[in-house]
Amino acid sequence: MRTEDFDYELPPERIAQTPVEPRHNSRLMVLDRANGHCLHRHFYELGEFLNPGDLLVLNQTRVIPARIHARKDTGGRVELLLLRREDDVTWEALVGGKRMKTGRRLAVEGGPEAEVIEELEGSRRRIRFAEPVEPYLDHAGEMPLPPYIHTRLSDPERYQTVYARQPGSAAAPTAGLHFTPELIERLKGQGVQFATVTLHVGLDTFAPVTEDDPTEHLIHTEWREVTPSAAEAVNVARRAGKRVIAVGTTSVRTLESAASEDGTLRPVSGPTDLFILPGYRFKVVDAMITNFHLPKSTLLMLVSAFAGRERILAAYREAIQAEYRFFSFGDAMLIA
Repeated sequence: MRTEDFDYELPPERIAQTPVEPRHNSRLMVLDRANGHCLHRHFYELGEFLNPGDLLVLNQTRVIPARIHARKDTGGRVELLLLRREDDVTWEALVGGKRMKTGRRLAVEGGPEAEVIEELEGSRRRIRFAEPVEPYLDHAGEMPLPPYIHTRLSDPERYQTVYARQPGSAAAPTAGLHFTPELIERLKGQGVQFATVTLHVGLDTFAPVTEDDPTEHLIHTEWREVTPSAAEAVNVARRAGKRVIAVGTTSVRTLESAASEDGTLRPVSGPTDLFILPGYRFKVVDAMITNFHLPKSTLLMLVSAFAGRERILAAYREAIQAEYRFFSFGDAMLIA
C-alpha cells in the first residue's frame, strides 16, 4: 500500500466554493459497497435508503472562530490558528509569522496578551494566554475556512451543522452540513433514530499524507466524547439488528475508537489518534454518510478501508463525470 494509490485527478472547477441552498438540496451518491453500484439522488431523498430503527450518529461539535490576529513585541503582524485547547489558557496553534521562538510575547488584536511557551513541529506552537481567549473569539476571531475555499462566506453559521452544540473544532464535520431541521424531523417521523457524539476536528484530518508509506504518517490527536446515553443507543440498535450509520468520518473515528472487539460501545472522553487504513476491521459502523475527500488524505483512506479503494476511486471518477461538487461545501455520499 502506497500513498500514491489514493491519488486522483480533480478538475479545479469541481471544488465547491459556496454551499447549496437549502442545505438538503445537495446531491447524494448512494454507493453499494457490496457491488460498487452507484445511484444518483439528492440529499432530501436520504430517507428512501434508511429503515425504521436505523441509528444516525451525529457529531455535535461546533466550529470556533479560531483564526485570530496578533502583533509581536516588535510590532510585526502574526496570524494564529487555534487547533486544540490543552487547558483554560493554553492552546496548540498554527502560527504564521517569522522568528516565533519560545518566549515571544504577542498582543492579540481585541484579545488578551499571549506568549509562545514551546516550539512544536513545523509552524505549530504552544501558546499561553494571559486569560481564557474564548470570550474574545466572537469579535476577535474569524471562521477558519479550508484553504481551497476562496469565496468569502457571508453567513458564518453556514459552516456549522444545524445541530452543532459543543464549541471546539478548527473545521466543520462537513458531512453534517447537508442536514436541515425539516429533514431531521422527517427522518424521525419514519422511525429513524438519532444519537450524538463529539469529536473536535483538527486541521490534520484534512491534510494530505506526504509520506510514501501511509502507515508512517503521524495523525495528531483529537478530543472526543461518547456519553453513556450515546453508547447505550448504539448498543441497543446493534442488539436489535439495526444499522449504525455514522454521519461523517469524525463520527466513524469516534465510534470505532470507543468500541471493544465485539462491537460493544463504551462511554469515553479524551483524545484519540485512531488512523483507519485499508485492512482495518470495522466493529460498529454499518454505513456512513460522507463528502468527497481530498486526494491522498487520511479521509480518503478511511472511506477506502470501508468500501474498498478501487470501488471508491471508481465512484469518484463517476462523480467527476456527473459533475458532483467536491470537498467541504460539496455533495454527499451514502456508503451502505
